[in-house]
Amino acid sequence: MTDRTTRWGILGTGAIAATFAADLTHVAGAEFAAVGSRTPEAATAFADRHGFARAHGSWDALAADPDVDVVYVATPHAAHLDAALACIAGGKAVLCEKPMTLDMPTSARLVQEARTRGVFLMEAMWMRCNPAIRKVVEMVRAGAIGDVVAVHADLGLQGPFPPEHRLRNPALGGGALLDLGIYPLHLAHLILGAPAQVRSWADLTPELVDRTTGMLLGYESGAVAALTCGIDGATRNAATITGTTGRIELPVEFYRAQSFELHRGGATETFELPFAGGGYQFEAEEVQRCLLAGERESPLVPHATTLELMNLMDTIREEIGVRYDR
Repeated sequence: MTDRTTRWGILGTGAIAATFAADLTHVAGAEFAAVGSRTPEAATAFADRHGFARAHGSWDALAADPDVDVVYVATPHAAHLDAALACIAGGKAVLCEKPMTLDMPTSARLVQEARTRGVFLMEAMWMRCNPAIRKVVEMVRAGAIGDVVAVHADLGLQGPFPPEHRLRNPALGGGALLDLGIYPLHLAHLILGAPAQVRSWADLTPELVDRTTGMLLGYESGAVAALTCGIDGATRNAATITGTTGRIELPVEFYRAQSFELHRGGATETFELPFAGGGYQFEAEEVQRCLLAGERESPLVPHATTLELMNLMDTIREEIGVRYDR
């Protein structure tokens, strides 16, 4: 790594890896260094398709590549722990796809390993790096809508998904919560912090993962957050933050918003923050900024936040009766 270039590796060759690689083309100073997969064939095909210099047929080989500065872990949820541990053991900085792992204890283990070895680790909660989301947080903290009293957010996919799909597989961390509910939860956390009380309910699939989940969070301030997620119906996928003097409305696909509206005093003001690509480039830019500054964690997605949200999702899973096969 120099003051201009960060050498990226990608571990995994699925859809999310391809999306990240495409958005990495929008990041100044990002070098497409290497790809790692369980098979050389998959790694080579991905490297050729996306312009990476080298392909490795194992995770350990990628982790040992001396010409890689940071690895984006793009495996399914259940493999995050082992994949990230391999990269950390190899001395690599890690951007680990969300959720960090399947539960808080294993996420805490990753954080401890990274701190012990003195390497950078960040959960890839790209929404927290989005320019529109960051602007919303800035305005809320500056008092643009007064004291926040409520956050409403939903995220649902159009199903139904067949029984063999990963979203219905407990061994892969299936269900709506980890894939989708994590976004409304992170939004509420950005605005209101950690809740004082949690109430949740879910409808479970025959495999006993959550098909639809509702979450009501209560805060010491008196504010509430009403959040839903699901894998059997396309909800509006929007969000509203309401305060004592106004409200902010985030549009459809709030997690990758390029605009939002401020409603206050009978007037509406629209803020436009457009960007090219899918929006993953902003987390990559934040990783590069941190590495060049010598930081071991990002202030946008700090370790403490990741652990708080993992603990919150553990609490919700306990309430709704979802347990992953380990």
